[in-house]
Amino acid sequence: MGKLHVFDHPLIAHKLAILRNKKTSVKEFRELVSEIAGLMCYEATRNLPTREVEVQTPLATAKCRMLAGKKLAIVPILRAGLGMVEAMVDLIPSAKIGHIGLYRDPVTHLPVEYYCKLPDDIGNRHVFVVDPMLATGGSAVAAIDFLKQHGCKTISMLNIIGCPEGVEAVQKAHPDVNIYLAAQDECLNDHKYIVPGLGDAGDRIFGTK
Repeated sequence: MGKLHVFDHPLIAHKLAILRNKKTSVKEFRELVSEIAGLMCYEATRNLPTREVEVQTPLATAKCRMLAGKKLAIVPILRAGLGMVEAMVDLIPSAKIGHIGLYRDPVTHLPVEYYCKLPDDIGNRHVFVVDPMLATGGSAVAAIDFLKQHGCKTISMLNIIGCPEGVEAVQKAHPDVNIYLAAQDECLNDHKYIVPGLGDAGDRIFGTK
């Protein structure tokens, strides 16, 4: 059964406060998204399984722990999810990367797929779906649908900011998926934006508005 994890970490909270500020520049916003993603990745992988190995140091043989179990994959939801990938790959350089392209129909607010490219062995990996915002949950649910259609059985969501509506949508459609948030905000407004949120993450990452 999947769980909701909302991180309570001083560094994440501090960086998130700057990220929310409408005066934060594109350059700083982009850097903060990456930094927060790295911190979240570190916390979200805390319970990955490990195995004991022996390593020969310059002085003696040491018993150490290394990752075991499923290999990992990172799947950003385009385009804003791209801003979270680099910091995660820095921590997990062996992870493969897939891409799912979705946009929200301005009238229906429903997700529309325009691109999906995944590693051939995606079904054998623990997949982290990443997107800065978990708003209506429509894009997240659709992305997880695609991954399960490709045989994925172990999936986690990493979102910087979420809201109750989005969390509920994912949990209802995919109760087996863990959700990791840096913060859970109050609600969605009439235009389906998270309040207080931080605006459009994609526009702020790429400077398109």
